[in-house]
Amino acid sequence: MTATTTRKPVSRTLIEEPVTSLYGVGPRVAESLSRLGISRIADLLFHLPQRYEDRTRVIAIGELVGGQRAVIEGEIELAQTVFRGRRMLLVHLSDGTGSILLRFFHFTKRQSEQLVRGVRMRCFGEVRAGRNGLEIVHPEYRVFGPGVAVPVEDRLTPVYPMTEGLKQGRLRNLIGQALNRLNHQGLPELIPTSSLETPGLPGLESSIRLLHNPPADMSLEAFSSGRHPAQCRLAFEELLAHHLSLKKLRENLRRELAVPLNPESLLCERFIDSLPFDLTAAQSRVLEEISADLAKDSPMMRLVQGDVGSGKTVVAAIAALMAVDAGCQAAVMAPTELLAEQHAKNFRAWLEPLGLTVATLSGKQRAAERRAALAVIADGSACCVVGTHALFQESVDFHRLAFLVVDEQQRFGVHQRLALRKKGMHDGRVPHQLVMTATPIPRTLAMTAYADLDVSAIDELPPGRKPVTTVAVSQQRRPEVLARVERADAKGHQVYWVCPLIEESDVLEAQAAEETTAMLREALPDVGVGLVHGRMKPVAKERAMRAFMEGKTTVLVATTVIEVGVDVPNASLMIIENSERMGLAQLHQLRGRVGRGSAESVCVLMYKPALSQNARERLRVLKETADGFEVARKDLELRGPGEVLGTRQTGVLQMRVADLLRDADLIPQIQRVATDLMRNDPAAVTALIKRWIGGRTELGKV
Repeated sequence: MTATTTRKPVSRTLIEEPVTSLYGVGPRVAESLSRLGISRIADLLFHLPQRYEDRTRVIAIGELVGGQRAVIEGEIELAQTVFRGRRMLLVHLSDGTGSILLRFFHFTKRQSEQLVRGVRMRCFGEVRAGRNGLEIVHPEYRVFGPGVAVPVEDRLTPVYPMTEGLKQGRLRNLIGQALNRLNHQGLPELIPTSSLETPGLPGLESSIRLLHNPPADMSLEAFSSGRHPAQCRLAFEELLAHHLSLKKLRENLRRELAVPLNPESLLCERFIDSLPFDLTAAQSRVLEEISADLAKDSPMMRLVQGDVGSGKTVVAAIAALMAVDAGCQAAVMAPTELLAEQHAKNFRAWLEPLGLTVATLSGKQRAAERRAALAVIADGSACCVVGTHALFQESVDFHRLAFLVVDEQQRFGVHQRLALRKKGMHDGRVPHQLVMTATPIPRTLAMTAYADLDVSAIDELPPGRKPVTTVAVSQQRRPEVLARVERADAKGHQVYWVCPLIEESDVLEAQAAEETTAMLREALPDVGVGLVHGRMKPVAKERAMRAFMEGKTTVLVATTVIEVGVDVPNASLMIIENSERMGLAQLHQLRGRVGRGSAESVCVLMYKPALSQNARERLRVLKETADGFEVARKDLELRGPGEVLGTRQTGVLQMRVADLLRDADLIPQIQRVATDLMRNDPAAVTALIKRWIGGRTELGKV
């Protein structure tokens, strides 16, 4: 039986009325609010505090400690305007238990006339240790006469995420106006009441009011952990809205037609027979799942997760050949020029012996080369096209694109994938789509983050791949690391030396690639050292890469441009400078560049002492596991899902309240509710998407 709930009529005012209808919101304030993702009155209600301040009691000045944010009250003993490099107003405040200095760098004549000896005032601010005792810089304050009792706040004070051109007081006022509108007009409950009973969640309106205007006894510990019931209630609805938006997208796309492809392809058989290795059981299983999808006349939308070196690209090539065998084209899109070049090299090596033409498209091609590539893509003589996002530029015209591979999914977004998919529309049919990532995430999260995709996992490495030994070494032990390089050179092996920056930076204090190259050439004069980074001219970069790949140089100093795509089996030593500054997934990707040959391989994580607790934990994980799925799980714990899922670039899954990892326990119920609403209450589905996503990501209209 389907659970139902009684809903008020949808208030178009709160959901659709712009913030400019509120008092005090002109063009400049509206522009500042838009940078926070706030364009509607409803957006203000979902712009939640990042923390709270306790202004419900006055603290004696004698009890203050540095770093504390507190309300104090006292009488001004001395106030003076001084010039000490800059003009300042210094106010000495005392309450009988102690005294404190209030420092104002920006003040008016009226303030200097108001804040004089004998005046009583109440202040709030952050206490810090000054040269001559405790002080507060630019406190919020209120002046009152002798004998006047001024009540303290009776509720906690919210502190909101801010942007330039907006102050806390102004934002609190606007949210207060929005709450008044909520009191008069309300927001409809769009989720069946019974669906909220299982996780024990409160109502929508009461949750919003509590979080914006909390009582003094609210558990700040529960709030800071993100697990207060009111936060969980809003997180549940937000995750549900995003999940529904992707399910709606999937539903819309499933109605479209695609060219059914025959999995019994002779080209595929010839290619598989030509491989110098057998496919793993995991590769074969995923290939069966893909083949079943491609045989249908509805477009495949499948995500393949697999660790570094698990053989995702070979699987993609076999699937691409099914399209080629049907007289159609396949396209492979990569996020970087370097990875696109590597894919092009692999696909040429695999497909050209079969008599097939592979074309490449990138933003750095010369005009004549680009024209030639566009011509063979348009007339269909190139059966496979490899490139960057240049593939979906307006000038590109595919002859008959039936199969599309998007590599490193987290670097693209739903919009970019759909843009290329739209390019491939031909005779009313769209291409099948295979999305690959070497940054796996747990299945429950994948089912929510990629609800528009079916998910497969290549969870097995090819036989013969030796595990890479990982060690963490302080940069103070650089001579030992240099000795490792000499030993590798003596054995005929090659070395990656990765630096996170191109030039010296006083701010980051990171070892720069150019400086490291000079140091290595001086310290190891008999060892060939090359350099590659993103700012080099393409010809110089290609020359350096080719010299390393052909074994002409022993050491390749590089920035993280070699994170993915570079395959040199003779490289057995990876050295990563300033590893404490990098994320787990990136370190794991870099480590995956070695261990591809028969030699024992080592990854040296160099760090600058002293390590933070977070950095220490990252390096510990890398030393203890080579399992990409476990690395990804820990990466999600330490960094959160936002960057891992590629949301910063695309706006997709940019959560206001929810956190995919923290709120993972809500996901099974969210998936059940989503299925129920899609089947029985399409109006609620539309309203939920509009409420939480609005115009930020109109996924179904791409």
